[in-house]
Amino acid sequence: MERTRTPRQPAAGRADTPVGGWIRGIRNSGFSLVMMGILVLAVVVLAPSLRTYGEQRQEIDRLKAAVTDQQDTVDHLKSERERWNDRTFITTQARERLSYVLPGDISFLVINDLKLPVTGLEGDTPVSTDIQSTDVDWLTSVFASVMTAGLAPEEASP
Repeated sequence: MERTRTPRQPAAGRADTPVGGWIRGIRNSGFSLVMMGILVLAVVVLAPSLRTYGEQRQEIDRLKAAVTDQQDTVDHLKSERERWNDRTFITTQARERLSYVLPGDISFLVINDLKLPVTGLEGDTPVSTDIQSTDVDWLTSVFASVMTAGLAPEEASP
């Protein structure tokens, strides 16, 4: 007795699509189940390691950026130190910051070059722009003021 195989007909109502045909073509053999198990196990084992690897790469990139910033700061400070080793730079800084002058130089210091508005009544005398000289010796005046303050009798404590 010989049996002839007849091809299986798809059930009525099923659409025969390429994906449906591929899924029906998969056979559940022992080898495919073992391979699927190994694939799932690999994902479970490697996923935390890959996450850790990504975090470590981000940390390394952040630390490299910090090192680059610090190296730029060090380079800037080294150039600043080299500038302070130059005598001309030191002289320039002393002139600008401390208003130092070299012997023989004449220094002009403008404290406020803006004219102040004159306030008061219109009958007041205007402010003079002429330089006035006095015949008082300022050194004697300062000495007299210091001596008067130092030799004044102390007031009795209440």
